Amino acid sequence: MNGDARNRTAAPEFMLEGFPAVQHLGKVLFSVHLLMYLASVAGNTLIITITWADHHLQTPMYFFLSSFSFLECCFTTTVIPKLLAIFLLGRQKISFAACITQAFVFLFLGATVFFLMAVLSLDRYMAICKPLYYPTIMNPRMCSLLVSACLVLGFSLMVVPVTKLSQLFFCGSHVIPHFFCDLGPLINLSCSDIRSIEMLAFGLALFILSTSFIITIISYSNIVVTILHLPSAKERQKAFSTCSSHFIVLSLMYGSCVFIYMKPKGTNQLDSNKGAALVNTVVTPLLNPVIYTLRNKQVHQALRNALTRVRLQK
Repeated sequence: MNGDARNRTAAPEFMLEGFPAVQHLGKVLFSVHLLMYLASVAGNTLIITITWADHHLQTPMYFFLSSFSFLECCFTTTVIPKLLAIFLLGRQKISFAACITQAFVFLFLGATVFFLMAVLSLDRYMAICKPLYYPTIMNPRMCSLLVSACLVLGFSLMVVPVTKLSQLFFCGSHVIPHFFCDLGPLINLSCSDIRSIEMLAFGLALFILSTSFIITIISYSNIVVTILHLPSAKERQKAFSTCSSHFIVLSLMYGSCVFIYMKPKGTNQLDSNKGAALVNTVVTPLLNPVIYTLRNKQVHQALRNALTRVRLQK
């Protein structure tokens, strides 16, 4: 009994494995991912800055987009610095407390982003399909409440599984076959009974993804119907162009998360999971500023105005 108790430990330290098969390309991968990370942070920071600096962009849509950009910066920063260290130096040690914290922050921000995506789609639905009611409903107080609700919901849903995770025992290998502390790989390392936490994790993933997905699909379906009734072919083409670019990001986000969190247990492929996680943590945060905001004429005008002000100050 005492021997068994000694073997069952709360794992004071883990080892993040990363990508051993391509570790010989570490410096190249480090450079590529560093550039992508910096571009993502710069793009999202630019959106936040111009949204708050230009009064023309202080609308509900840009308030949600700036909140989305802030969450994306935090989301990528939770994971990418450790990934860069792995590419440069190989396997990385991480303490139990730091690992649990990273898992919670990653899951909390990830869940919040999906709820905020649903809010963004509702905002576009109201603006396009219910323009007369839009200014009244989407007032500053309502916008703040919706973002706060996303944060509270994300926090409340993720605190339970991560708390249960922190109470598991770990024995045998402490090597995490991933580049960050995600829920699934950590659960698989435990020697405790994991059936309840696996069911909880699957149920929460199903709830978060399906709820936000259904809201988004219903909103965009109504938007498409409204667009089809627009009198001008040019207006229809412009609206469809915007919607199609949004769908690219949505497909990447939902597709990668469904692939990681919704697969049956028997089909778990660690390497493919890591690839899907890279899409979710590196690619989509890089694309979001370009697709959601930087292609927008209002943003282009705001950037030109900002540059003009800078030149005049000189």
